[in-house]
Amino acid sequence: MARITYIEHGGTEHVVEVANGMTVMEGARDNGIPGIEADCGGACACSTCHVYVAPDWVAKLPERDAMEEDMLDFAYEPNPERSRLTCQLKVTDALDGLVVQMPKKQI
Repeated sequence: MARITYIEHGGTEHVVEVANGMTVMEGARDNGIPGIEADCGGACACSTCHVYVAPDWVAKLPERDAMEEDMLDFAYEPNPERSRLTCQLKVTDALDGLVVQMPKKQI
């Protein structure tokens, strides 16, 4: 289980516990957190679960694979270092304390 902080674009924070084995996207969806639309349901076929990872977490996460890199090209204002698709971030104990911020909009 990991406590993850989701920050809406306007600054509202949501801290939730997400079970290991789920994705960061599923944690947002299952807890009704606005700002992560997840139109493709986690298939890495869109960019509507795009977030900016807190700077101190960038190096702690697994690297993006080619499919995630391709989908981030379609995201709203992607950041080359901090942008991630939450459907590609599998929750483990190592993600306890993760902080992500949603962009202004999802496209």
